[in-house]
Amino acid sequence: MNLYLLALHIIFVVTWFAGLFYMPRLFIYHVEADKKPVQERTILQNQFKIMERRLWYVITWPSMVGVYIFGSWMVSLNFWYYFSSAWFILKLVFVFGLTLYHVKCHSIYTQLQKDIIKYSSLQLRIWNEVAAVFLVAIVFIVILKNQMQYLWGVLGIFLLIVTLFLAIKIYKGRREKKKEV
Repeated sequence: MNLYLLALHIIFVVTWFAGLFYMPRLFIYHVEADKKPVQERTILQNQFKIMERRLWYVITWPSMVGVYIFGSWMVSLNFWYYFSSAWFILKLVFVFGLTLYHVKCHSIYTQLQKDIIKYSSLQLRIWNEVAAVFLVAIVFIVILKNQMQYLWGVLGIFLLIVTLFLAIKIYKGRREKKKEV
């Protein structure tokens, strides 16, 4: 029974992350469409609204609920083991952070559905990378349940963040040069 629950939990984790990776990408396209001529902008933004709504309510939200249902079910079967493990408490901290990220994405989604644009495409590109940081952190915590290995995990997360920000900066520079040509 535990392995079935674990399998279902992992499946929902994968689909939740798929939604959280793709949704901010749609936000970026949605915001960039705002700079197009009126007719093109209207067509694009209406299409992005449909895509965002389907992704959000058919995949992302149900997946998060599935993660919580099957994760809680597994924990309930081995409550004392999990809550006496430092790695598990740390994982929960990151899952809580990921849930806050999800809620903020919902806020951005709601704004864009109402044609309210508060963030630039660069800000959303940076926001898009936050889910990757959570994914790396959670996977390393679960796999490397040894406290000494947490240090390497933290260093790895820091290096990932630095690499992501450098990649975004390089990408932005290339896009600006391309616009000049």
